[in-house]
Amino acid sequence: MFVDSHCHLDRLSDKTHGGDLAATLSAAREAHVSQFLAVCVSLDDMPALAAIGREHEDVVISAGLHPLHTPAVEPDVEAIREAANDYQAVAIGETGLDYHYRDSVPEAVQYARFERHLMAARELELPVIVHTREAREDTLALLEKHIDPQVGGVLHCFTEDLDMARRAVGLGFYISLSGIVTFASATALRDVAARLPLDRLLIETDSPYLAPVPHRGKPNEPAWVVNVAECIAEARGISVDELAMQTTANFYHLFRAASPDATPGQRESLTRAGLLSP
Repeated sequence: MFVDSHCHLDRLSDKTHGGDLAATLSAAREAHVSQFLAVCVSLDDMPALAAIGREHEDVVISAGLHPLHTPAVEPDVEAIREAANDYQAVAIGETGLDYHYRDSVPEAVQYARFERHLMAARELELPVIVHTREAREDTLALLEKHIDPQVGGVLHCFTEDLDMARRAVGLGFYISLSGIVTFASATALRDVAARLPLDRLLIETDSPYLAPVPHRGKPNEPAWVVNVAECIAEARGISVDELAMQTTANFYHLFRAASPDATPGQRESLTRAGLLSP
């Protein structure tokens, strides 16, 4: 069993399987991907995301505003909280800081937005999905200020160094690796994958972006989270089954509202894998 802990199902459009989302998810299920977290980049997208979740019982959603998105109106803490409640989100985000594109959205705007999301997450006791790029110290400082380590969150599509990963883990965070870890140039990232505690790792596609080897250049899809898992398992010298089992357990430990007994089949599989009590 695998979990795609971060995908943008509402943005696949016609990019995979001729625009047939049901076919895209079916292909993933055939590859033994049993759960999908469809991540929000704008609160305006919440109705469409919620509709996907209602149609597919193995899909859960988040609520948030991407640091590089420019909304008509900046959401306050109450708006973020209400969106999460109204649409039964299991997490807040994706949110965070991306100073690589500070000319697109100024640092001060990103910083204030991120802080509002963290405040909403703390009030709701929901984990946070964090996008961070070239903003190490500000990201960690805000997490230290606002995060309850018992709730935590995830640094998604992680591309920073081992030191930042370990500092985030110390704050109750998980580290999620995407298809980037499979790239030939990602030697340092594979070292991070090998050295972090296994019980703090997640896997994702970030589809339709960042397709892993051997699919580079194509629109990404959730089925290919298996390629990410295979790469990490090789880097760690463990079996893909062990990697899949632990990252699935990690997902449910973090995203507690993503009920693993959403379907009888899921619950049976998780029980057999030792991730749930009978």
